Amino acid sequence: MTFDPGDLISPQQAATANLVDVAAQLENTHAEVQTLKAQVVELTDQAMRAQAEAQNVRRRAEEEVAKSRKFAVESFAESLLPVLDSLEAALATQDATAAQLREGSEATLKQLAAALERNKVTVIAPEPGSKFDPARQHAIGMTPSDQEPNTIVGVLQKGYLIAERVLRPALVTVAAPK
Repeated sequence: MTFDPGDLISPQQAATANLVDVAAQLENTHAEVQTLKAQVVELTDQAMRAQAEAQNVRRRAEEEVAKSRKFAVESFAESLLPVLDSLEAALATQDATAAQLREGSEATLKQLAAALERNKVTVIAPEPGSKFDPARQHAIGMTPSDQEPNTIVGVLQKGYLIAERVLRPALVTVAAPK
């Protein structure tokens, strides 16, 4: 291999080639920056839309819960209106006999019980001799008894549940320890 001085590049040609390479790299970098900026704008827009949608969903859910509470009371009140009508009709009757008043009272009580049942209000009426349940019953006294201790001797007042939650515990007396 022989050396040919024509194969040498002048410093000016080398600088020009270097500048062309740097310019090409700069142009590629500039194009990447522009692409990345466009992606940032798109992702920011998507994030803002997602955040707005989440806020809308949260707001709609809160409105639904408020409506449910409001109209649940309305439904309960509506189911009690026939009971109110029956009581008003009974009071409007001037010359009812005791038997008629009792019969009307029993029918009104059945209406009230049905209205409560439709609205998921159930009675807590433990049987005497059953085990005392402090979650559903309130012991107001202990009575000497032949029964086992902490069993129910008597029910003084029924309790009520609403959708499996204690609305009012039953008032009971329990057997005292021997």
